[in-house]
Amino acid sequence: MPRYFLELAYKGTDYSGFQLQDNANTIQAEVEKAFEILHKQKVILTGSSRTDSGVHAFQNYFHFDYNESINAQFIYKMNAILPEDIVIKKLTPVAGDAHCRFDAVAREYRYYIYRYKNPFLKERAFFFPYRMDIDLMQQAAVVIKEYVDFTSFSKRNTQVKTFNCIIQESKWGMEGDCLVYYVKANRFLRGMVRALTATMLRVGRGKISLNELRDIIEAKDCTKASFAVPPHGLFLISVNYPVCYFS
Repeated sequence: MPRYFLELAYKGTDYSGFQLQDNANTIQAEVEKAFEILHKQKVILTGSSRTDSGVHAFQNYFHFDYNESINAQFIYKMNAILPEDIVIKKLTPVAGDAHCRFDAVAREYRYYIYRYKNPFLKERAFFFPYRMDIDLMQQAAVVIKEYVDFTSFSKRNTQVKTFNCIIQESKWGMEGDCLVYYVKANRFLRGMVRALTATMLRVGRGKISLNELRDIIEAKDCTKASFAVPPHGLFLISVNYPVCYFS
């Protein structure tokens, strides 16, 4: 049966995450509903990367199998049906064994923080109007790259076989009025980026030292880390696949 990758972007404010949940509206539920309206048939989507309630994405993927003809104006018509905070960007035929989750080699996230009142950043960044030592936070970001086991930065009740992640990029920078945490890894745990961000903010505020950050990581205990940043500052920027994967 033919398989397709569906690339999309979305503002997650009004949704309970990316993938299906009982009694909650999600990005997947909206896309499956739009597909059924357009093609008069149900389709089951498989997601590449989970995002929590309120988290946004510039790029995420579903894949699905479909044996019938795809509407010639698929992208245009799907976008006409979907709510305005979800957009289909591309539909790509792929090999029958291609898997948008398992074949991904890296994912990139950014967490946005603004320090001075700005109504245009509401719901797209975290308002945190406090003094911070950015140099210390940069050092903390480097420390994070030294580690592989991120048990301390994973929410409880998660069903994973390993808490190991290979961090390829971890740094702080500026984009306009926003302080941004950039992080890229082969995989992420549930709540991990927000926990890393929140814990490094504690370093920047002088609440914990760099040595105490190491202690938190090495404790492998999620009660030691902070998860106290809201979801709306977090963006999934991209999901990366091997070179020539789509050719």
